[in-house]
Formats: sequence, C-alpha cells, structure tokens
Amino acid sequence: MAAVKICLEARTTSFAKQLGFQISDLHSNKSVDMYNQWKQNNCQPNYWKNVVPDPTKFCGPYKPKPFPPSVHQVRQLSNDAYKRIGGDNHDTIGMIAIDMQGNVAGGTSTNGLNHKVPGRVGDSPIAGAGSYVDNEVGGAAGTGDGDIMMRFLPSFYAVMLMKTGVSPSVATAEAMKSIIKYYPDFVGAVLAVNIRGEHGAACHGIAQFPYSIISPDYPQVTVLNVPCI
Repeated sequence: MAAVKICLEARTTSFAKQLGFQISDLHSNKSVDMYNQWKQNNCQPNYWKNVVPDPTKFCGPYKPKPFPPSVHQVRQLSNDAYKRIGGDNHDTIGMIAIDMQGNVAGGTSTNGLNHKVPGRVGDSPIAGAGSYVDNEVGGAAGTGDGDIMMRFLPSFYAVMLMKTGVSPSVATAEAMKSIIKYYPDFVGAVLAVNIRGEHGAACHGIAQFPYSIISPDYPQVTVLNVPCI
C-alpha cells in the first residue's frame, strides 16, 4: 500500500509540474507547532474507530480490531466531532453558482475538521455526494458526516428531484429524509438552487442551518436560516 501511495504522489507531483506549478513547502510555523502539540497529546483528537491500540489514548500505527464492526460502528466521525465545529474548525463548505449564460457550477471544500485519518477519501470529491450540477436543472451541495453522505449521494438525489419539477426546498428535504430514515442521529445539510434562481436547504441534527446567497433578489450577500428536520 505504501508503494502505491508513493507512486500516486509522484505522478500527481509530476502532473502538477507539467502544468507549471512550483513545488514548495506548505508547512508553516503554526502548522508544525500544532502537529507537535498533537503528538505530545497522544495524537488527540483523532477519528480512528475500531482499531488497536486504543485511538483515544495512543498514537498509531493502528491495526483493525480482530472482529469486524457492525454497520453502525464503522462510521469514522461521531456526532461529538460536530460539536467542535466553529470559526477555526469547520465542516465542508459547498457552493453553487449560475453565470449570466445559465451555466451551473458547483464545488466543495474538504477536510474541514482537523486531524482526519491520512488517506481517507471523504464525500467532497465524490460526484453526487459533496456536490452535483446539471445545466438543465440546477445544482446542490451537501455538508455534514461525509462517511454517511457518500452512501446516499444526497446532492445528486436533490438535483434529480428538481428535474421532476419539485422545488429546491422539497428536493433537499427529501434528500435528508432518505438519510435519516437509516441514520436518525445523522448531522448534516443539503442546499440547492435551480436554473430559475429558486433556492432552498434542509438539515438534520442541529437546530438550524445558515446559508449565504447573492442574486438579483439578494443584491448583497444575505445569510438565510432554515429550521432543521
């Protein structure tokens, strides 16, 4: 596995160099200090689950527990993780944009929480989970427990529902319901906008979900709040 990882990293670096990017050290004094303090604190916090040694007390390397976990234990993040989200430690950020020609674009950040498991693939790069767009319909983006969200592709689902004619508010609510039917303690949200500029959002696991919008109806950036399901 290490050899494969090194090979992929080398190819990625080579590709970036061919596109004209400069190789540079991204470490800063602050990031190095954070890492050293984290190591001194026995690598806390981290998000390893079902491994030995106990990840709440020790650093790795870790090995899987001898017995396979249940489907509800395999989640990497717990709801407690989301209680630590704040101005300096946030969850995924998603954005949907429609230009003057009606082209729809979407994007999401990734690794909003510190100290993720190295090599983990979250929901952000998964089309339909982190975000999804269709020029004939609109777009949607999600945020929350990515390990759960990527199993249900809520952004794709919301866009497909809007394609049938339902509003963004109804589409996002149905996308949320498809998840909480199986994971009632899920924490997350989905926002959507159609090509007519109608928008909406739905959420679960928190009191309300704020999202920002700027459009002909909202010439200045405006923060709207929706109550959660």
